[in-house]
Amino acid sequence: MHRFFFSQAVFFDTLNSYMSRKKKTLRRNTFLQLKRSRAGLGLFAGVSIKKGEFVIEYTGDVISDKEADERGGKYLFDINTRWTIDAKDRKHLARYINHSCRPNCQPEIEHKKINIYAKRNIVAGEELTYNYGKEYFDEFIKPDGCKCEACLLYS
Repeated sequence: MHRFFFSQAVFFDTLNSYMSRKKKTLRRNTFLQLKRSRAGLGLFAGVSIKKGEFVIEYTGDVISDKEADERGGKYLFDINTRWTIDAKDRKHLARYINHSCRPNCQPEIEHKKINIYAKRNIVAGEELTYNYGKEYFDEFIKPDGCKCEACLLYS
């Protein structure tokens, strides 16, 4: 079973760096919209979001890697080799951010949290996306066909 794990995720060493960055942009969570997309339900920007701004935290149950293997599922996102976030409950909005081979968002692991930031400027009404990675793509997306507009079809 493959889960989200981003080797390119950015790690912040200091709590001050994390808190100042998050405090400035936390208000963005109130400007997200859940609606239909090409891939089912998707999360959309209700307002324009600037490159580098915090969009949303990927929330859920923080569970051990062993428990994640036992639970399985499509909404498991590895924090590291010991801990995983399981966003199986529908109340966790970030789980609705769909895959794109050319995403507009980037997950970053910060102090056992996974925060999603704008990778580029995002216009109001645009669907939020990030690249789930090759392993997840091969197991869950490729069998049904990639629905992103910029599919690279991992080979």
